[in-house]
Amino acid sequence: MNGGTGSRIVLRNTLREHESPFDLSGDTRAGLSSTPKTLPSKYFYDARGSHLFEMITRLPEYYLTRAETEILERESGRLVEAVRPTVLVEFGSGAARKTRILLDAMVDRGLLEGYGPVDVSAEASRHAADTLLRDYPHIRVEGVIGDFERPRDLPFAGRPRLMAFLGSTIGNLEAEQATAFLASIRQEMTGADAFLIGFDLVKDVAMLESAYNDEAGITAKFNLNMLRVLNRDLEASFDLDAFRHRAVWNADASRIEMHLESTREQVVRISSIGLDVAFAAGEKIRTELSHKYTRQSAGGLLDAAGLTLESWCTDEADRFALALARAVD
Repeated sequence: MNGGTGSRIVLRNTLREHESPFDLSGDTRAGLSSTPKTLPSKYFYDARGSHLFEMITRLPEYYLTRAETEILERESGRLVEAVRPTVLVEFGSGAARKTRILLDAMVDRGLLEGYGPVDVSAEASRHAADTLLRDYPHIRVEGVIGDFERPRDLPFAGRPRLMAFLGSTIGNLEAEQATAFLASIRQEMTGADAFLIGFDLVKDVAMLESAYNDEAGITAKFNLNMLRVLNRDLEASFDLDAFRHRAVWNADASRIEMHLESTREQVVRISSIGLDVAFAAGEKIRTELSHKYTRQSAGGLLDAAGLTLESWCTDEADRFALALARAVD
């Protein structure tokens, strides 16, 4: 569909009829009927949750955004020079500083022709496109509306593309999901393409746990917002004061696990789906996994998906890494 900027913005919907990665009723019924109880982290991000997450990225404990930005500011020119892309394809609609660092590096080398956001939200993609076109008026935007975990028909086929999955979202996926996601991208890549992906690294446990248990309590509010979403959209009866935020390091699985813990024995009614959920005191709902990687484990994940690690860049404190990968011939 085209907007007020004319033919320079095209958003193409690849979601099949009745297909959506969001099924709040079904996911809630399945997750809260399972043992242990779970809820998918994708339901954090209503308007309030998205605002809270933006606040989290600016917290002193939350090193991830600063570390990744440090890498991009130092390495973007070298990475762009190595790939020579004319298009940036980004998973998640980005119009913020990190996206612009890559776009500016492409502009500086006279390469930038297009930007391709891949996002489930048409609104987010449109906003990103409109924002970027104001500062990069010569580019063309070809967005794909679809589930990023199952990408298909990626934009600007036939042109050299730098595909970017910034942040540490790969860590939210179980190993099988992460491998399937990367393999689906590998199927879309040609020899002229490269894939830039962020990995949060294994590090001091105190630093890891602090990043998810900030002193200001913003992450706790973000986690509890999941229950607000269920109360609003599914007519649930969660008492937010009867749950508390917990985030702990699981060394065996190399991941932070985020939970909502019931502070007392209680039964929650979820009216719109006719479900009563009993909680024991201390029983938890797992709301997010955040896997942490080493260079070896990240390389193994890429190998399993048919990608080869070409470049590995970390911030000075070795907290975060950006990996540049190519498709295996």
